[in-house]
Amino acid sequence: MDVLYTILTLIAFSLLAIFLAICFILMTIFKGKSIGDPKYAPVKGTVFNHLFYFNKLYDYQAQMAKIHPTYRLLAPNQSDQLYTIDVRNIEHVLKTNFDKYSRGKYSQDVMTDLFGEGIFAVDGDKWRQQRKVASYEFSTRVLRDFSCSVFRKNAAKLVRVISVFYHEGLVFDMQDLQMRCALDSIFKVGFGTELNCLEGSSKEGTEFMKAFDESNALIYWRYVDPIWNLKRFLNIGGEAKLKHNVKLIDDFVNGVINTKKEQLALQQDSNVKEDILSRFLMESKKGQTTITDKYLRDIILNFMIAGKDTTANTLSWFFYMLCKNPIVEDKIVQEIRDVTCFHESELSNIDEFATNLTDSILDKMHYLHAALTETLRLYPVVPVVCTFYKFSQPS
Repeated sequence: MDVLYTILTLIAFSLLAIFLAICFILMTIFKGKSIGDPKYAPVKGTVFNHLFYFNKLYDYQAQMAKIHPTYRLLAPNQSDQLYTIDVRNIEHVLKTNFDKYSRGKYSQDVMTDLFGEGIFAVDGDKWRQQRKVASYEFSTRVLRDFSCSVFRKNAAKLVRVISVFYHEGLVFDMQDLQMRCALDSIFKVGFGTELNCLEGSSKEGTEFMKAFDESNALIYWRYVDPIWNLKRFLNIGGEAKLKHNVKLIDDFVNGVINTKKEQLALQQDSNVKEDILSRFLMESKKGQTTITDKYLRDIILNFMIAGKDTTANTLSWFFYMLCKNPIVEDKIVQEIRDVTCFHESELSNIDEFATNLTDSILDKMHYLHAALTETLRLYPVVPVVCTFYKFSQPS
């Protein structure tokens, strides 16, 4: 009886503790939030809504925005979240008063384990410095030509892979293939190394891709997980997996950086460095800036994160929309035939076709450009931008 009494007492105290904790959280969420004040945006839930609608979060936010262009979600203490699609508000934050807003310490804490001090996780001078460097590097003709060459080559490789599926009558995941192709391309441009994820011929490349994708998903989950800090401290659950993946990513990237340094040491007579890593290493050798391996890892991984999912997801939505709109598809195909002067009967080699897709040829494909632009309008690559006001009260 004593044992049973003890167990029931522990259960009762546990339930009481949980009840009090919930009451405390609710009090911090709702207390002093001017819920019915018309001077503030209407309240349409709490941040826990994100947890409930996580698998369809953007759909949920889009539906809310149709009804309420600007609304609030309540959060504990004073960290309420304001959502808006009002053009005036967006211009105020991202243009007119850009210097008054930042990523905020919370977002930096969430992202730093994977993003490091890359452009997506820093503010102020570090952000401006990386943006300046990136703008300069991507404006150079050498890097632009190299990037175009890499994407053309991998696009042709993607066509060959899809062609095999087609002739064998197999079902395939278009988005997965696009992700693999984009990662191969971005990694080649960033590090000057073939990853071969699309063909699956590299075990290390496949493991890196898996760790990279899982880490992105786990970082995203942190935004709706109220106890991720505790799980990271205890090294349990998804946080333990994230820590393992980040170590795998770091080991792989550091190996690539060391190999590139050795290659450059043997090619000192060559001044043409095409990939981003080589260009940064060359700048470091000039002695004007000190660039650590950690800095290289952060800036190039951020570049990969910026380029991989955005490219692959946009193209996946693009082909999805073509399947739903065959008339648009026919017009795009006809435009490609007219502009390139190639017809299916003349296409003996996809590599030849891809090589002939120069900038001047692509500039003539106005209908294709319009279709891609419409895809971006319907399915934006960055549907939500998160910023924090730096001061106590917005002006």
